[in-house]
Amino acid sequence: MSASAAWANTAIATLWARASRSGWSGALTFAAPVTFSCDYKAEAKRMNDAKGEEFISALLLYTERADIEPGDRVMLGASTATDPIAAGAREVRAVNRYNDTFQTVAARKVDDFEVATV
Repeated sequence: MSASAAWANTAIATLWARASRSGWSGALTFAAPVTFSCDYKAEAKRMNDAKGEEFISALLLYTERADIEPGDRVMLGASTATDPIAAGAREVRAVNRYNDTFQTVAARKVDDFEVATV
C-alpha cells in the first residue's frame, strides 16, 4: 500500500466478486466476501459505464484494490453475509483507474481506482 493510501484509505468495505450467472434461471452467484481498505463519498454523479451507458452513481469508493469489476457487489463496512443482495450491497457499474499520484515515479507502488456504484 502506498503511503498516501495508508493515510487516506481508512474505511473498510466488503467485496463480493461476481462468480457466474445461471444460463437457465439468470441467477447470479458471488464469491465469498472479502474486506478491503478504501475511502468513499456518497455522490449522485452522472457517469458512463464501459458500454457507454449512462447511469447516476450512488456511492464512489476509492481504493488500491485492482480486482473489482463491473457486476461485483460492494458495501461499506465489514460483512460476512453470503448473499450480497440481501446484505444491501451495491452493484459496481464502473471502475476508473488512476496512477499513484502521490508517489514519485521511481517509488510508484500501485495504481488507484474509483469504483462507481448504483
